[in-house]
Amino acid sequence: MGDIQTREDLLFLMTTFYKKLLADSRINFIFIEVAKIDLMTHIPIITDFWEQNILGTGSYKNNVLQVHKDLNAQHQLSLEHFEVWLKHFEETIASNYAGENAEKMKTRALSIANVMKIKLGTHNIL
Repeated sequence: MGDIQTREDLLFLMTTFYKKLLADSRINFIFIEVAKIDLMTHIPIITDFWEQNILGTGSYKNNVLQVHKDLNAQHQLSLEHFEVWLKHFEETIASNYAGENAEKMKTRALSIANVMKIKLGTHNIL
């Protein structure tokens, strides 16, 4: 297994990850019914986010915290939602990549989730 090195690696990860999320009834309704995301639009945007965070390139310009604050206003994100999201995220990475960038991505996801939980008022940091 190689490390995450390109935007194509991140596109593959995000596509694989969202397939898992959308198949999980504990969390899929947030994406389907609440956020009503269009994967064709969302996957390149979230790939931009991770490309900027992991590879130092990319063009993500949104405020990721505000996006989740708006979502949380529509439906309260719970500790379980964060746990399910992180479990699928970490498993998707671990099943496909190994190396410094893979580890950095898992660590950043955990850090971002913890900050979001604090800012959104979801207690119990992971």
